Amino acid sequence: MRALSLSSAVFCAVAFFLLLLSDDASARFMSKDELKEKQRQAVKRWTSSTGSSELLQKRAPGTGVQNITFTNPKAREFYVDGTTIPEVNFDVGPSWSGLLPVSGAANETRKLFFWFFPPGPQGSLDDLIFWTNGGPGCSSLEGLLQENGPFSWSWGQALPTVNEFSWTNLSSILFVEQPVGTGFSQGTPDVHDEVGVANELIGFFQQFLEVFSELKGKNFYVSGESYAGMYVPYLANQIFSNTSALDLNLKGFWISDPSISFDVVQEQIPAVSFVHKYEGVFSFNQSFMAQLDAKALACNYTNYFDDFVHYPPTPGPLPLPGGSTEGPRGCDLWDEIFNAALVVNPAFDIYRIFDTFPILWDVLGFPGSFPQTQVSPLYFDREDVKKAIHAPTNVTWVECSNENVFVRGGDQSLPPAVNGVLANVIEKSERAVIVHGLADFILIAEGTRIAIQNMTWNGMQGFQTPIQNDSFIVDGVGALGNTHTERGLTYFEVDLSGHMIPQFSPRAAFQIMQFLMGFRDSP
Repeated sequence: MRALSLSSAVFCAVAFFLLLLSDDASARFMSKDELKEKQRQAVKRWTSSTGSSELLQKRAPGTGVQNITFTNPKAREFYVDGTTIPEVNFDVGPSWSGLLPVSGAANETRKLFFWFFPPGPQGSLDDLIFWTNGGPGCSSLEGLLQENGPFSWSWGQALPTVNEFSWTNLSSILFVEQPVGTGFSQGTPDVHDEVGVANELIGFFQQFLEVFSELKGKNFYVSGESYAGMYVPYLANQIFSNTSALDLNLKGFWISDPSISFDVVQEQIPAVSFVHKYEGVFSFNQSFMAQLDAKALACNYTNYFDDFVHYPPTPGPLPLPGGSTEGPRGCDLWDEIFNAALVVNPAFDIYRIFDTFPILWDVLGFPGSFPQTQVSPLYFDREDVKKAIHAPTNVTWVECSNENVFVRGGDQSLPPAVNGVLANVIEKSERAVIVHGLADFILIAEGTRIAIQNMTWNGMQGFQTPIQNDSFIVDGVGALGNTHTERGLTYFEVDLSGHMIPQFSPRAAFQIMQFLMGFRDSP
């Protein structure tokens, strides 16, 4: 069933809102104070119904983290006082950050910037989460500040707030800016593929564990989003291939809205279908929709899902339209849609399609489809912030690197769902999760389904039974998407969420991470 037209949707929304404002259809409008009181009561009921007060209690100064003591004197060089982080008016608790090399060589010039946080009061001391953002070349400090770190400064916020859904409520977490060339990290990029990236990271982890040796032997979970769909599986594959190289016990991985297949699969094939699903959001006129439909049919995109994505799949590789990993010539429908969407809505955000004007101010300077020029300095480019977190003050920090972090023209690795890397790490993990926000246009969930059905792991190809709608039940919220588990892989689709799921749907992301780490038996 197609979405309501924009006019119908607006009418329904207004009618529903008017009903909310009155005890019955004939009652008077509420005053602003009465409405605010109802909102406060609704929030109070929602909070008490979810049990968040027990699991996600806010940090009190000096009591918000579990005690971890590092005996290596060098660890003191990285200590960050949680009461002195600029603009944060509460105690974040102790943390450690700075630069460490990617090898023990005396002349090593390549260094990665990290920020490590110990677990909160309910978090596990036995586990360690590694988080990376994508890009390639985008800083993991974005994930820290706006997704799953202990304090949050998201789009439109005047000041940082406590992140009630911080993953520090689960365990320790390590954010790393990588590869070399990303954020504050130092040195000249010299990798040309994902094996090189993974080996740099493993070298960094070795140096990190020498300084913070009390973390050796922890259960380890590697996680990331977007282009980390490349980073994370290759990293896990390298760790599983040489378990003696790293004194950590890799248990599983998370990749969300991940780049795991060719762009033709994850962008082009599902693009027009995505527009039809959200016709009321895109608001294209009938003639342009007819043009898109005709081109999608000519490019063999229209019936691809119905013809080839089955449960169980027909054995063998799924065909690529035109037999090309680039897609047929003249069939870049994703770009056509994006360009047209910007005409209709200049604030159109490929990361979350529901956004409209005004574009919110972002302390990191990247609140939508494009970086924004703003008068105030980017948070991590402020000198006081750099000094507080032991970052190099001579580096101009940007969220996503302006330089290529790969040599030889870019990443030479195949996508991990194509060459067996992703399948291998699913097989070797205790649990593995792939997550996708259904309001993400830069990488489309339907394309991730295609990639999964084209992949063979644990002796079978794809999921054998269909993904059931409304099967992902979020505690205290209800159905918020779809989920499916087979042979060690659990796939989630999150309703209303864009590309950065911990930012847009933090409660859902937290529950998924609980499942990955074995803190809950079912999704």
